[in-house]
Amino acid sequence: MSAADPAKSGTFKGLKLTNTLTRQKEDFCAIDDSNVRLYVCGPTVYDFAHIGNARPAIVFDVLYRLLRHLYGAEHVTYARNITDVDDKINARALRDYPDMPLNEAIALVTKKTADQYQKDVAALGCLEPTVQPRATEHIDGMVKMIEQLIEKGHAYVAETPEGGEVLFDTVSMPNYGGLSKRKLDEQIAGARIAVDSHKKNPGDFVLWKLSSPEEPGWDSPWGRGRPGWHIECSVMSEHHLGKVFDIHGGGLDLIFPHHENEIAQSCCANGTKTMSNYWVHNGFVQVEGRKMSKSEGNFFTIHELLETENFGGRKWPGEVLRLAMLMTHYKEPIDFSVRKLEEAENLLGKWPDLVETDAAPAADVLDAMNDDLNTAAAIQALHGLAGEANKDPHKLAEFSASAALLGLKPVAADMSGIDETAIATAITARLEALNGKNWAEADRIRDELASQGIALKDSKDSETGARVTTWDLKR
Repeated sequence: MSAADPAKSGTFKGLKLTNTLTRQKEDFCAIDDSNVRLYVCGPTVYDFAHIGNARPAIVFDVLYRLLRHLYGAEHVTYARNITDVDDKINARALRDYPDMPLNEAIALVTKKTADQYQKDVAALGCLEPTVQPRATEHIDGMVKMIEQLIEKGHAYVAETPEGGEVLFDTVSMPNYGGLSKRKLDEQIAGARIAVDSHKKNPGDFVLWKLSSPEEPGWDSPWGRGRPGWHIECSVMSEHHLGKVFDIHGGGLDLIFPHHENEIAQSCCANGTKTMSNYWVHNGFVQVEGRKMSKSEGNFFTIHELLETENFGGRKWPGEVLRLAMLMTHYKEPIDFSVRKLEEAENLLGKWPDLVETDAAPAADVLDAMNDDLNTAAAIQALHGLAGEANKDPHKLAEFSASAALLGLKPVAADMSGIDETAIATAITARLEALNGKNWAEADRIRDELASQGIALKDSKDSETGARVTTWDLKR
């Protein structure tokens, strides 16, 4: 390790993570226990986030919560970026606002999309990261890093028909491909440009490209242009977390080329052995057993799932979507289906209402979470604890604290439009039907209330033994 690389000098607190860099489950030790640093690739704001985008948002929110529990909330820094410079954004702006100047159209697209993303992930129960840097806020830093790469022989200016652009020279880095385990001669061009003759090597990728007068651009030593995709995250993560930080997360699809190229840029510019000590990647999301795509008709945004009846003929609460995601281990592929959502909703319906508490989470729930974020095992343990809490109110605080570790929290019931008198009348009628052994009528009343979102709970009076029925709004 070079002198510039900080050591993992922190204390092992029980957390183990699968490190993509080593392909092994490792003990997590921070560089500095007083400032544990996590970076996750966030949205490119050209369209509303889809259900595949929801998975990393939820997975790394759970990791963030766990780190806050282990180290203290004030000792964890979580950066999740917003990519607001991208050719897809330009194309969307041209499509949606063809009669408007491009830069104004881009501003409308990115604001609308970024605002919706914040609403969506909040509805999924995600905490707000410590910082959410935007690419457009760090252009000067990108120019500076590119200059460093050129000076150190890791990048070059190539002439194209449009003018000069700057490319990273992959051959200049002997261990390029260490994250994805791909040999250089097997690499394909991962940048958002075609393989052209102006490249020294097919795998070289763009750091800076020129902009036409109509396109967004910034002044640079190589002409007015804009950064490549990968350089954005290298600069934003360094600015907020340092040259080497603890954990870098994202989807499995980002390992190559995006994360591989981030490492190349950051290490070569800064003279470090690594960029992040641990690389954590979540698995893919399928929808109803098929790869999600608009052509398949199974492409759903988070907003659609929350606010429309396009999936399964109904809207889905954010906590149901969250729990359904967490029922599968983050490394495994997940089949997102109506059946899985119904399973999550049924599970939530059997759990007691959560309360605000300062209690500690249950040991078996915490153990599962510490074991490489095994949320599936944590949910099993949580379900057992829910059964105990249903019988013993003294267990409710521990259950609620354990649920909070997974990002499940008390939800304020929406009482607007609820006719409590009519509900009480229906409960009385059902009790009369039960006492008269008219089971069909009792079931009909219960099902009618359930269709209105009213859940009934039967118990016995501790003194008389008589049936007592209470009600609550279903989550």
